Amino acid sequence: MKKKKAFCYECRNDVAYTVKEVSMVGKLKGNEYSYNGRVGYCEDCKAEVYIPEIDDHNLKVLYDKYRRENNIIPLEKIMGIPEMYDIGKRPLSLLLGWGEQTFTRYLDGDMPTKQYSEILQKIYDDPKAYMELLEENKGNLKSTNAYEKSKRKVEKLLIMDGDEPSIIDEVIDYVLDECEDITPLALQKVLYYIQGFYYAFYEKFVFSNDCEAWVHGPVYKDIYVTYCKYRFDPIESSKECIASKLTTSEITVIDCVIKNLSCYSGKILEKFTHSESPWIETRGELSPFVASNRIIDKDLIGQYFLNVKEKYNMLSPADIKVYSNMMFDRI
Repeated sequence: MKKKKAFCYECRNDVAYTVKEVSMVGKLKGNEYSYNGRVGYCEDCKAEVYIPEIDDHNLKVLYDKYRRENNIIPLEKIMGIPEMYDIGKRPLSLLLGWGEQTFTRYLDGDMPTKQYSEILQKIYDDPKAYMELLEENKGNLKSTNAYEKSKRKVEKLLIMDGDEPSIIDEVIDYVLDECEDITPLALQKVLYYIQGFYYAFYEKFVFSNDCEAWVHGPVYKDIYVTYCKYRFDPIESSKECIASKLTTSEITVIDCVIKNLSCYSGKILEKFTHSESPWIETRGELSPFVASNRIIDKDLIGQYFLNVKEKYNMLSPADIKVYSNMMFDRI
């Protein structure tokens, strides 16, 4: 395979190059952000060479860091909204009461304002909110066909949500059935560790739900609302668990997290998460006592637990005990 080449201004010729990961600082909207970028180097004279693809990559990483730091909806979620609700870019922009090209600009990478980001995040997370918007603003659409197509799609989503429990609900039912005295705080952390360690061993997440970097660690907001009435008391298991959607590998990881982490109190697990980079990086400059609904990017969670698996030479989910013991010794 031929090596890719770029023009080197030192050698005055097209040369093969190597790419290295480097620490960078970029300025965006008046603030500086540190991130890991890439640089191409001439294989002959070692001078830095310009590669458009690398420049695009670094810009995307900088923008992604800005989005995380400022709680702006990720580009991937913006791109998923039209398909999720079967609606075109222009009709969606009109439905939202924006200019025809506004949503298209966001798809192309432009940064939405905080206000517009919150709107997009809300309809991404909640089909009911989108349905309300569709009914309220259908007069903005230029054709009834766009309205009818989108309504059919969102109705299917709402039926699916209502008829079957989500994967995270299946996981919670299983955890509550196995744990006799787990509190809401401990449940939140157990869910977080199930996500992280499952990704470490299988490089995919168990459920799609996002967690937020709250004062008391990672929190799945909808789950908090469901169980907050228990406050500091153990949650009651309301039914016998039938884990119909859970695979053998999922149950294996869940069992190991329950065995090695749910044995600690919610406050102990909170201390664990406060020393881990996904929560720390997402909180950024915030004081430990300032409320926040910043979403912890799944990439941060996945990479952190992949690094944990490698660092502690974990060969199977049973090795979660190594990490659990180490974290407890450190607090």
